[in-house]
Amino acid sequence: MMRRRAAREGREEGAHQYKMREKLVSIGDDFWIEDSAGKRAFKVDGKALRVRNTLIIQNTEGQDLYKIQERMLHIKDTMEIERGGGGTAATIKKALITPVRDRWTVSIPGEQDWDVQGNILDHEYHIDAGRERVAEVSKKWFRVRDTYGVEVEPGHDDALILAVTAAIDQMTHD
Repeated sequence: MMRRRAAREGREEGAHQYKMREKLVSIGDDFWIEDSAGKRAFKVDGKALRVRNTLIIQNTEGQDLYKIQERMLHIKDTMEIERGGGGTAATIKKALITPVRDRWTVSIPGEQDWDVQGNILDHEYHIDAGRERVAEVSKKWFRVRDTYGVEVEPGHDDALILAVTAAIDQMTHD
């Protein structure tokens, strides 16, 4: 369904699509992110570690790709994503002033920041790096309740974008 939509809108068909669930996991639960064919693509492992809520994105072989943790000592609306092997992959911050739409910034070391804009609560938003579209999130692609899609443009790290999406979902619904 998402491929047909991409073709209608003139977007590259090489985009990867994933099916996510709202309120992705309760801490302590696991969840599989499926691709557009319904195959398991990534596992999200929810852990309660000390005082931090943690989500771990793993590949299908169980290898940790990214770890998402709330940063307890910073502003309430900040989360950090760490690489599976260590080191910061991204820091997500909610804009303090949001006049019309929700706005977030994703800082990635050594790369251009990503801007996240749209209706975050309703899962209708996009992620851009400058003028380049990185991903689009939409609930319209699925009729299943509490489900939304993430379409990642070619050339981007699918797992990182899914980790960013999961982190924003956690921050928005906590």
